[in-house]
Amino acid sequence: MSGVPPASSLRRAPVQRRSAERLTKILDACAHLLDEVGYDGLSTRAVAQRAGVPIGSVYRFFGNKRQMADALAQRNLERYAQRVTERLAETGGDGGWRAALDAVLDEYLAMKRTAPGFSLIDFGNQIPVGDRPAAPNHRVADRLTDLLAGHLDRRPDDDLRRVFLVAVETADTLVQLAFRVTPEGDPKIIDEARGLLRAYLGRVLD
Repeated sequence: MSGVPPASSLRRAPVQRRSAERLTKILDACAHLLDEVGYDGLSTRAVAQRAGVPIGSVYRFFGNKRQMADALAQRNLERYAQRVTERLAETGGDGGWRAALDAVLDEYLAMKRTAPGFSLIDFGNQIPVGDRPAAPNHRVADRLTDLLAGHLDRRPDDDLRRVFLVAVETADTLVQLAFRVTPEGDPKIIDEARGLLRAYLGRVLD
């Protein structure tokens, strides 16, 4: 069921292919509408109309638009992790943490520029604040730690998780700045971000 977010983010997890396909259509519609009308203009009814499904199908999975946006953020994270995994597989393990950093940053930038709704939701940072089990960047850092520890020949311990959390928070702040300066991300600020991350990770990972 590719493209389906974790069951924990859903009122009811799909168990059949048809249901999973309907959920994917709902989240795709949500993503496109976010680009068109923003989070404030988003509604479950508009998503149902765009997806071509009954409103009851939306409420089967989500109680409100906030839950739908959070599920989209979790799907973004899973798709991002898959892109990074594929990118690292292409390198064949060459380049160590520097190749991993390039994969992590480049794939994030690619999604920022091309994935529908990503510029507004990404991994959940932009969703209005409310009760949540973990801050989005903690979720991203944990996912990257588990994903990259073996590639870097490191144990996924608390020290490595802290390193990745600092890196993720830093990258998030600077990339957001780059995209505020220019719609496609100011390349000079992105270069500065990459250099800063290389310096930090070089100090703790070399």
